[in-house]
Amino acid sequence: MTIAIRDDLTYILLKQIGSGNGQGESGIRKAAEEYVGREVAEAELLGHLDYLNQKEFIKAEFSGEPYGGTELLPPLVAFQKADLTEKGRKMLQKMETNPPKSLHQEGSAVPIASKDMPFLEKVMLNGNMEDIFDARDITELVYRTMRDLMTTEASDRVEAELHTEVLPATDDKTLQKEIAELWKDTNPLVGLLSRVRPPWQGPAPFVIDSNLFIFRVEQEGGLPSGVKPETAIAAVFSATKDELSEERIQEVAGFLPDRIREIWQSA
Repeated sequence: MTIAIRDDLTYILLKQIGSGNGQGESGIRKAAEEYVGREVAEAELLGHLDYLNQKEFIKAEFSGEPYGGTELLPPLVAFQKADLTEKGRKMLQKMETNPPKSLHQEGSAVPIASKDMPFLEKVMLNGNMEDIFDARDITELVYRTMRDLMTTEASDRVEAELHTEVLPATDDKTLQKEIAELWKDTNPLVGLLSRVRPPWQGPAPFVIDSNLFIFRVEQEGGLPSGVKPETAIAAVFSATKDELSEERIQEVAGFLPDRIREIWQSA
């Protein structure tokens, strides 16, 4: 069972648990419904709590097993209590700086999905990263490897659609840029080389297969402890696909090697 992670509900849960009121499912649900403006189904609530627990934003206790990793469904599982982790406190601080838009709409019943978060925050959240700069660096590396597989013409078509700001309303000049600037690479020499050399496809050693793609991210990405390269790749892919047309999504898929294409398609 798949549950779309909503940033407004995620924010409220982190805030409620961080205030010391993370005891009992009914209290958590009452607080969530007060702010998001509609009834929160048990499966949706448990799904978000399970997600936050798996991503180590909270340390939660359930009766039974969290259904996110099994086929169990309520009422076989119930939330007992939770506390924020240090990682969860950092995420709450970031979200308090820029709260989800739906929370400003009184009585709003419109689900706000995590796709509406700023680009690098999506990468950071879905990639299980603690720092926005980690998300930026991983994005640049994944993009560089993607470009190495693509023709210059196809790369230009992707760039043309990536004009959303990576992190709106920030005072940090290094983050005041469009996603397209990450796609082009901040290193001008690397960006130039990616335009003039042919795609790395064909007989070895001039080929980037799935293993080499993953190896690059693992070795060069400086991944936080415990974060698998596949997780980081999927986080970048998911955030990127939110910015692209269906035509571009399909075009990119055609350049990716087998396992990487599967991650792209499921992200």
